[in-house]
Amino acid sequence: MSQKPLAFLHGWAQSRQIWCNQFDSFSDALFLNLPGHGGAADLPADAWVEAIVAQLPDEPCHLVGWSLGGMLAMQIAATHPERVAGLILVSTTPRFRASESWPHGSSSEVFNGFKQAVESGSPKALSRFFALMLHGDGLSRSDYNRLAKIAVDRSNPVSATGMQGGLELLQQLDLCPLTNAIKQPTLIVHGESDAVVPVAAGRWLAEQISHSESHIFPDCGHAPFLTRPDTFNELVQTWWSEQ
Repeated sequence: MSQKPLAFLHGWAQSRQIWCNQFDSFSDALFLNLPGHGGAADLPADAWVEAIVAQLPDEPCHLVGWSLGGMLAMQIAATHPERVAGLILVSTTPRFRASESWPHGSSSEVFNGFKQAVESGSPKALSRFFALMLHGDGLSRSDYNRLAKIAVDRSNPVSATGMQGGLELLQQLDLCPLTNAIKQPTLIVHGESDAVVPVAAGRWLAEQISHSESHIFPDCGHAPFLTRPDTFNELVQTWWSEQ
């Protein structure tokens, strides 16, 4: 039996290049750019889901979504179930911002940092976000610099519209009511020390999604696929081969 195709969705203000440590291991996979990211055309935020669905393989695929990409993957799995055979949710959450009813969200400080990056359009602000992503990994400066060099598509930076649209989705999306509609097998991956999306959000998803299993990476931040690629790739390969 051949494996279902894989499609990877990156997070806010990054690009498909963030999956550089997965390109060789999953050479047949589809690595998509979100609208306004990595050179993809700009679209209004409410058109992103349909634009992604239009690019997916004809047969049901396994969607690998990281951070905002994971939120979009969950939305697609719930609203277009015939297109999604399974989900791999990496460092993601059904609702980005913390509130009284959602204690597992990101802090106002993190969200306001994103907002300032959008308003200023400053490359420095995006560099700060990249540093926050890898906070908790205990990387040496040289390892950090190497990852920042290979994982960012500097020739196709995120557009102002792409940043703004992604921020709107992070602010507005509340997928908590949709999680019960996700019936596909799901692998949940999270870093214990994630400074962007608290690990509690991943644990909550593992409780809510019926056919799910989870793997928490110790001493790891927001991008386990980038900082722990061998373990991550093996984990995904094993899970994918069992579906």
